Amino acid sequence: MCLFQFTARRLVSQAHCGLKASSSKKQKFCLEMARPSSNMADFREVFAKAKHIAIITGAGVSAESGVPTFRGAGGFWRKWQAQELATPGAFARNPSRVWEFYHYRREVMLSKHPNPAHIAIAECEKRLSKQGRSVVVITQNIDELHRKAGTKHLLEIHGSLFKTRCTSCGNVASNYKSPICPALAGKGAPDPETQDAAIPVEDLPQCEEDGCNGLLRPHVVWFGEALDPDVLTAVEKELDICDLCLVVGTSSVVYPAAMFAPQVSARGVPVAEFNMEATPATNRFRFHFPGPCGTTLPPALARHETEIIS
Repeated sequence: MCLFQFTARRLVSQAHCGLKASSSKKQKFCLEMARPSSNMADFREVFAKAKHIAIITGAGVSAESGVPTFRGAGGFWRKWQAQELATPGAFARNPSRVWEFYHYRREVMLSKHPNPAHIAIAECEKRLSKQGRSVVVITQNIDELHRKAGTKHLLEIHGSLFKTRCTSCGNVASNYKSPICPALAGKGAPDPETQDAAIPVEDLPQCEEDGCNGLLRPHVVWFGEALDPDVLTAVEKELDICDLCLVVGTSSVVYPAAMFAPQVSARGVPVAEFNMEATPATNRFRFHFPGPCGTTLPPALARHETEIIS
């Protein structure tokens, strides 16, 4: 993914835990900073006082709902990895194959449901909103499971499987049809022996705006494409005001999202990581809670005894 400008500008002089690279003494301090805490009671005290909570989520949250991640060993659809199909070039060369891949993913997602982590986040947002506190979810996921769980304040930085964009007029629209077009019915099987359907372009999903009929593409951010600047501006505003940040189910290696939490931590805001294992960013955070997000997150976000519910 492309590095967006505002974070690049802000972080280029904040490398090494938010300290300027020219200061060797400060670099040494950064390298020697304490390991993150796994004390849930301490986290809960911070959580109880937070007014604006930003929750950054990644594929690890959805994996617990049985969603294929298409990352790492074995992450293939037929004989291709997602990185080979999720590109503008792949779509230009073979829109039928790319649509088969996304049709398969859409159909898989229609059978999946939010897990306890999604639900805990949505319930926390609803409860805290009644107390004049805010929760925003900034997700790299395109599966809409957060939306399905009931999350309202949601920034989908990589788009959605259930939105399309016209390659002719640019119109973006929600689309939950199953199949998305008749020609894709029964297509998209992931087995390596499956032959491409070779669907003619005119039979692939078409724009329904008056007089357009242009070829639709999934409204997701493909490799080599820039992220929506309006979404990134919204993300920046949320990160600027948050007084607690959670990083949930993300490897912290996919940019620009990998820089979000370190950017927040660099200005002294507590960051808590909930992930199966440590990541390259773990030692920059105040808290780290290893294990499945569906197990660790619900108690972390449950009602605190000091909360006043009207």
